[in-house]
Amino acid sequence: MPKLRRVLAWFVDFALVVALASALAVLTFHRVSALVTDVPELATRGGFDLLTSRGDVLDASQDLGLSLWNKSVLYVEQAFGLLVLTVFLYQWACLALAGRTLGKALTGLKVTPNLPPRVRAARRAAVTTAADVAVYAVACVLLVEGQVVLSVLVWAVAVALFLLNALPVLSPGRRSLADRVAGTAVTGIGLSRPVATPLARTF
Repeated sequence: MPKLRRVLAWFVDFALVVALASALAVLTFHRVSALVTDVPELATRGGFDLLTSRGDVLDASQDLGLSLWNKSVLYVEQAFGLLVLTVFLYQWACLALAGRTLGKALTGLKVTPNLPPRVRAARRAAVTTAADVAVYAVACVLLVEGQVVLSVLVWAVAVALFLLNALPVLSPGRRSLADRVAGTAVTGIGLSRPVATPLARTF
């Protein structure tokens, strides 16, 4: 089933994203934990804040807490930024060098026409990354920053973009939003025709 093969390809590629996200989550957790458990550093900082606060202990403790919170938020934002960048580079490198991601290679699919032009590969990678990861990452960062309402709105945009990119694959043309932006189609390796033929069977 052509549609099933493309769904399976997406699941394989997304499994790699989940694995990367899990690794970054563990790394970020350890970085945040190091802030809290580094007692000597916290004690020194707390003592310095107390001495310079002229007896305002409450203000000093609040400043220390805010400093820790801001550093923790920064670590989370760095993790999301690295996730988005890595997913984009994975998509772009696979398409530019091989014309298919690992998921498409395992399911016998490829992106046509071939993508030697780096711009075309970058366009497709950008749309795929935005639909699968980037907008969700922005929503999560906004939530961590305390922008709950804006985070919910961005989540809604993320879901809409994902569906806009994915649902056309189920239509007769089987071209996702990423395909249309980049001027490509996904075809079976043994079933594709020359690039100049617009009627090549797509998946």
